[in-house]
Amino acid sequence: MIAPGKEIMVTKLWAQRALLPDGWAEDVAVTLGGDGRITAVDANAAPEGERVELLLPSVANLHSHAFQRAMAGLSEAKGSEPKDTFWTWRQIMYRFLDVLTPEDVEAIAALVQMEMLEAGYATNVEFHYLHHQPDGTHYANLGEMSERIAAAASRTGIGLTLLPVHYQFGGIDGRALGSGQRRFGTTPDEFLRLADSAEAALRHLPADAGLGIAPHSLRAVSKEGLRMTAAMRPGRPMHMHLAEQIPEVEEIRAGYGLRPVEWVLENCPVDDRWTFIHLTHMTDDETTRLAQTGAVAGLCPITESSLGDGIFNGTVWKDAGGRMGFGSDSNIRISLTEEMRTMEYSQRLRDTARAIMAEPKRSTGRVLYEVALAGGASAAGRDSGAIRAGNWGDLVAVSLTNPVMAGRQADTMLDSLIFAGSDALVRDVWSAGRHVVKNGQHREHDAIIADYLATISRLQERM
Repeated sequence: MIAPGKEIMVTKLWAQRALLPDGWAEDVAVTLGGDGRITAVDANAAPEGERVELLLPSVANLHSHAFQRAMAGLSEAKGSEPKDTFWTWRQIMYRFLDVLTPEDVEAIAALVQMEMLEAGYATNVEFHYLHHQPDGTHYANLGEMSERIAAAASRTGIGLTLLPVHYQFGGIDGRALGSGQRRFGTTPDEFLRLADSAEAALRHLPADAGLGIAPHSLRAVSKEGLRMTAAMRPGRPMHMHLAEQIPEVEEIRAGYGLRPVEWVLENCPVDDRWTFIHLTHMTDDETTRLAQTGAVAGLCPITESSLGDGIFNGTVWKDAGGRMGFGSDSNIRISLTEEMRTMEYSQRLRDTARAIMAEPKRSTGRVLYEVALAGGASAAGRDSGAIRAGNWGDLVAVSLTNPVMAGRQADTMLDSLIFAGSDALVRDVWSAGRHVVKNGQHREHDAIIADYLATISRLQERM
């Protein structure tokens, strides 16, 4: 992959149609500079350079646990408990991660990042909590696992925002981490050093890579630990799981006397730097108040459906002017179009209505795509989300020559892509100017698949 400081060739693209910050345009010329940023955008331009049919800004995948991709499909059998829930799934996940080596994690992360790119994402925001050996012992290099995620990004060319995760306790009462959680554990002092190690790992990547900070959740981090993480890396993204499960809400209320969102609003300096993941259990008042802070709601509808988390309070959030973006979380299925479709359909099923996210001048698909662009860029701390001079060249080209897109114009192109199409319509993807997907396939597709298959074969021998 491209080494830090090495120039990318200046690239000229020409699109029949493109989504620009002020709307749809035709005959659009885009120039990508040698540093990976967009240097010029011109509508009604003569054809020049590489030609594409529909050019869109690329969305950032704002929440991922890469290693969980390798356990997709392993948690669908009936368990021994009367009711299978997120908490029974979590025990399966803990048993699975006990056998993972750093080499396994790198191969799995490379597959995840490749699948994200082929789905049209240009950026991976990795919520990274798998830090140590299975018994909790540190690797000789504290940043070993961060370096593995970075190495995968170097291979795939994806834009990476790495979020090292602070994880202190097994619950809000301060109990010790359980056997399946010891790989995550950090004291405050350890986390300070781990964040430095993660930042060092990013120095081997191109300039668009960045660091964020992630206290795991209110139940896993002390009040002091949360204050410490909030003060780290000012201006960089701050992510946290919040209000995902009813037992979690009840645990926080019992321990702190307030529901999770209520407590955060009263005790944390929440602003547009923050991204809260899931938010599937909020009252209408909590939803409105949190939306008004400018924080991003990090939605992962495929995973939230898989785990039975609940349905995000999307209509109230939207009416309050809230920002949102999308992530693939457990990576059980990596599909940008399906994340957006699942979110909209969950609102329709709950409200028994249609076109929930649509506005008078923007269709459902247009709204979903544009909020994903803005929310994802903010959550990643990345100059992206629009085809604009100065932004990173995060772009996706979509085919119009197919039954799904034929004859579609303006907003109906996005409506058809999201609700009738699939990621298979993605033809090319650029991440900070790196042309990583061509004709629908990542340039190292076959080799990354082969490495992943070999990794799964080794894992089966250990499980």
